[in-house]
Amino acid sequence: MERVRTAGDSVESQCTRCKALLNHTIIALVAGKVARVKCNTCGSEHNHRPAKEPKAVVVKGVKAEKVAKAPRAKAVKVPAISDEAIWEEMIRPLDPDLAIPYSMEGKFRANSLLAHPTFGIGMVSSSQVGKIEVVFKAGRKLLRSAC
Repeated sequence: MERVRTAGDSVESQCTRCKALLNHTIIALVAGKVARVKCNTCGSEHNHRPAKEPKAVVVKGVKAEKVAKAPRAKAVKVPAISDEAIWEEMIRPLDPDLAIPYSMEGKFRANSLLAHPTFGIGMVSSSQVGKIEVVFKAGRKLLRSAC
């Protein structure tokens, strides 16, 4: 049978100032439970913080309780099609000699062939207001246009 605690008794509590589990004197009880204590080492008063229960030892990689879970679906990796492969497919049926020279003031439509001084031959994939997206062998580029 456990002895009933009263104010003035000693109890172990985690001291907030000392940061250690030390003996404390009970100052206040609420509903029969220790509420406030005074540290016998440093004299500070604070709420009672009982000794923490030691955590269950967990073997690395093994949980204490295994919860039945459905196995995770593996991500399906779709091979990325390179811009160079896309460019080759788009350019193959067309004659590169018919490519329109690129200029910022030029107007270009989608699926038209373009000759850029730096990037070479490209295919206009889409056009927006003031911009066109062109697929070159080196990749996709967003270029300025009068569209």
